[in-house]
Amino acid sequence: MTEKLEYNEYNRKVAETLSNLERYGGEAMKIDPKLFQEYDVKRGLRDSNGKGVLTGLTEVSDVNGYAMNAQGKKVPCDGQLFYQGYDVRDLVKGTADRRYGFEEISYLLLFGELPSEEQMDAFLDVLDSFTELPDEFTRDIIMKAPSDNMMNSLQRCVLSLYSYDDHPEELTFQNVLSQSLNMIAKMPLLAVYSYRTYCYYRKGKNLIIRNPEKGLSLAENLLQMLHEDGKYSELEAKVLDVALILHAEHGGGNNSTFTTHVITSTGTDSYSAIAASLGSLKGPKHGGANLKAQNMFENIKANIQDWENEDEIRTYLTRMLDKEVFDHAGLIYGMGHAVYTVSDPRCVILKEYAKKLAIEKGREDEFALYDRLERIGGECIAAKRNLVKPVCANVDFYSGFVYTMLGLPKELYTPLFATARISGWCSHRIEELVNSNKIIRPAYKYVGHHKEYTELYQRDQWIDNP
Repeated sequence: MTEKLEYNEYNRKVAETLSNLERYGGEAMKIDPKLFQEYDVKRGLRDSNGKGVLTGLTEVSDVNGYAMNAQGKKVPCDGQLFYQGYDVRDLVKGTADRRYGFEEISYLLLFGELPSEEQMDAFLDVLDSFTELPDEFTRDIIMKAPSDNMMNSLQRCVLSLYSYDDHPEELTFQNVLSQSLNMIAKMPLLAVYSYRTYCYYRKGKNLIIRNPEKGLSLAENLLQMLHEDGKYSELEAKVLDVALILHAEHGGGNNSTFTTHVITSTGTDSYSAIAASLGSLKGPKHGGANLKAQNMFENIKANIQDWENEDEIRTYLTRMLDKEVFDHAGLIYGMGHAVYTVSDPRCVILKEYAKKLAIEKGREDEFALYDRLERIGGECIAAKRNLVKPVCANVDFYSGFVYTMLGLPKELYTPLFATARISGWCSHRIEELVNSNKIIRPAYKYVGHHKEYTELYQRDQWIDNP
């Protein structure tokens, strides 16, 4: 009994100390917002107009949301996305009748040009050779200390691959390329097996581990490993393949790809660099946004009685912007983009495939609701914020809907994003290694005050309940 009292007293003191640290430490860390303007700090590496500060050069991809008029001024236009100079719309159209669309685009991103038939066959053979995990990896790495968030599991798995690499620190082009292909091929297994382990330990479900099949595309293997019966339709595989293509790359300035550049510039190994990028993508302001959007749509569906009543939809979305409903953040998730204005090409393409899949699944009414929400949401945001330029839906708007129709669990929404984007990360990593020998090191201005050291017994104590 005495020991229990002492233990509780200890816990009380620990909690009190932590509370004081949070209260006083939090206040001490705050910086006067006026100082950011005084020193012209580019917060978020953006200028006063929200445009990203130029920090590097890339040939991997190009993201455009504006055009130049005859007077030399920028005007909003339909968004454009180019992979290694090729319009992503042409790439999706060109691979529409082929099973290995994502693999073909991964080749393009890594090597800078589209492959010939012979090169594509050789590339698929190499990926196939990497589509196996090391002996006991599933048991010793994936199934030990499973995480509730699959992105953390992916980070741990990727870092652990370092231990199974005979040359993990070698930075030659050939070795880094080999490491890149290894991670691209293994990412679906790491994601699906981590999810299956999570379901077993956290949800009490049966442990189902289905091996990838040789000769299937990455999209097909994802579906056969995730679906309990291992079955999928041709359209399902193609829609997932397109989603992977659209998420594979998006310029050097997005947070996770910039992270790849920053970490790579230190000269560290491939696994550390990609693990850092995974940590970036996990955030709800980046790759985790698709899950936030899907949760919002579920809330909307539950609270709007008549999905065809545009007045009811407009009223609810306005209440959402007024912070009265859903998460009280005042945001319509999936709407707006830092670069795109009139349209996000990824969203436009994914919407086309979402409609096809909705017809196959008998969910046309749901698709029609999304279509209305996209149009009315843009109007509500523009009216509420008095915006002149248009507000378009981004790729997150339809991705969650597509994933639900494919029968994919929410826990894997962001890991699927990572499974696609790793091709882009690896391309940027190679580009950084080839072109730069300088560590990326931006500056921070010190705005604190220098202080005289005082002895411990002379320092002021915390004052209770200030």
